[in-house]
Amino acid sequence: MSDEKNLKTLTQVVYGLQALVFVIPPITWIAAVVINYVKLDDVKGNWLESHFRWQIRTFWWGLLWGAIGVITFLIIIGWLILIANGIWIIYRIVKGWLYLNDNKAIT
Repeated sequence: MSDEKNLKTLTQVVYGLQALVFVIPPITWIAAVVINYVKLDDVKGNWLESHFRWQIRTFWWGLLWGAIGVITFLIIIGWLILIANGIWIIYRIVKGWLYLNDNKAIT
């Protein structure tokens, strides 16, 4: 199996781990971003690098807005932030996975 095929499979696994955050506690999301950082050098200069960057940004922005949502949870705005954040994370996972399936870089 080629290196690119292995890296594409790994990228699919990371999208899967990110998606599991809605079913299993956040440990899967943390595992996903750790994989991204550990394997980032392996995808440098490859079209898959854009997916790794996309996944990393999804994690950090999702974590930031999740924290803001939790902090403001007692006032109604926190609920809205958490709902919007969840929708945004789902959007990014789906869009990324679809681009990956079509062998396209994502911007």
